[in-house]
Amino acid sequence: MQNYLFQLTTICLFFLLSCANNTLDDVTEELETTPEIVTYIDVKPIVSGNCISCHSNPPQNGAPMSLETYLDVKNAVLNRDLLNRISLPEGNSNLMPKGGPRLPQSNIDLFNKWNQDGLLENPQ
Repeated sequence: MQNYLFQLTTICLFFLLSCANNTLDDVTEELETTPEIVTYIDVKPIVSGNCISCHSNPPQNGAPMSLETYLDVKNAVLNRDLLNRISLPEGNSNLMPKGGPRLPQSNIDLFNKWNQDGLLENPQ
């Protein structure tokens, strides 16, 4: 009986001592923040990961233009309604990427900020 009590006490102490006193802030992953000025370098990974499979050079799957270069993407924002196309609701037949899913809102916001910041190619 004394051995059983010793083992039970040891197990309880082990669990109590292994508890952490972290707060939610300590364990929550910090979200990436939007750069002060968004440039093409910031949006290029989104384009590469979501658009290039169709908007390559030459374009594939019926895509009307390439989005491989800075000038291609800038032209698509200025003249081809890219910001509207990526902002359409899920299920809209004009939504890009074609067939969805819709880009995360944070990516769409980054594109919009890039446009607001002047569609810069590189950090100044």
